[in-house]
This record gives sequence, structure tokens and C-alpha cells, in this order.
Amino acid sequence: MPEPEGDHRGQDPEPASPAEDPATAGLYHSQKNRIFVRAIEGDYGLSTELKRLRSMPRVRKASEIKFVDGPQAYSRHYVEPKDGITQTFHLHLEEYGPGGRSQKHGHVNEAAFYILDGSGYEIHDGVRYDWTAGDVAIVHNNCVHQHFNASPDKPARALVIKTKPMYLFMNMLFQKQVEPRPPEPEPGGVGFEAREGEDDFNHPEGGY
Repeated sequence: MPEPEGDHRGQDPEPASPAEDPATAGLYHSQKNRIFVRAIEGDYGLSTELKRLRSMPRVRKASEIKFVDGPQAYSRHYVEPKDGITQTFHLHLEEYGPGGRSQKHGHVNEAAFYILDGSGYEIHDGVRYDWTAGDVAIVHNNCVHQHFNASPDKPARALVIKTKPMYLFMNMLFQKQVEPRPPEPEPGGVGFEAREGEDDFNHPEGGY
């Protein structure tokens, strides 16, 4: 007698995954197999792991880390678990092109966006919150949110600090994308490229 579909507990087979949008295939935010928490292996005393950690760099050079994604929202990931430097911490720089916006999504962890330059706003659960350089935008647990650059012709950027890996490690797994990042730039952002080699764009004159 043939086996029923699904596993031996009679569960239905998993639904097929939706086809990936060719416009976003291969981008960082579309990766389905990112390392959110690393394995820690070795003797019970973890002496090998401690030796490895103490050999890791204490300063990461921005010039050695490139922006990914775009064309409206770019990311430079300074620290994340896959790097082997930290386990429960994720730090990245977001660059929003002129008129740019991020994906619309939600997750269980909080996040803090320290606004380095530009002006823009958040939409959290349908409510708008405006920000400018020097402000800190807080994303609360489980809210559906999206980040927007309010300027049609100038970029904006924010340093993002979050402990998402810790939440996932504790099996607090909620994360959902509602709307992906736009695959095309806004009219004012045509030809814009993330500022890789800046000297200092933090809080320029008139930014506050």
C-alpha cells in the first residue's frame, strides 16, 4: 500500500514556495538561508571558542565593507553572526536614495535607527513618525513598519542597532515581509549610488 503524502504523522506536504522575483533574486534581503545564529561547538569549557573570539578584529573598517541591495534602500552590514565576531548582535548602516523607502515588514525584536543625515519618516502600524539627523527612531516589538526618505533629491542614512539574533536564538521567531523593497528607483534617485567612500556625512550643516 503506498505511503500517504506528507510525513508518517499524516501531515500535509509543505506548500510550494512562491517564485522568486527575478528583480530581487540574489539581493541580501532576499536571501532565505542567512545565518542568524552561529553554532558554538567544542569542549564544555569553550576554551577553543574563547581563543577564537579573542583572535577576531575589534575594529571593522567601513572601507572594507560594501553596500548591498538598492536601488532605493542600501545596507552596509558591519556586524552579524555569520562574521564570527558576535553571536547575538546585528549592526548595519542603511542608506536611502532620494525618495527611497525600505521594505514593509515586521519582526519580534526591537530596533533603534540613529539618523546620521537627511530627513524622513517611519510608518508604524499605520502611524507616521517624522525624523531628521540626530534623532533616534525606535521600532517596537511586532509592529509592521517601513522607513522613508522624505527628500526627493537627497539621500538619508541611519545606523541600525538590533538584537534580532538573540530573539531568534530564544525561539521568538516572528518575522514577516508585507511588501518587498522596490526594484526600481524613484525619479529623483535614478543614477544614485550609495556613498561608499565618504569622509564624514554625519550631521552635516543644517541637518538638525
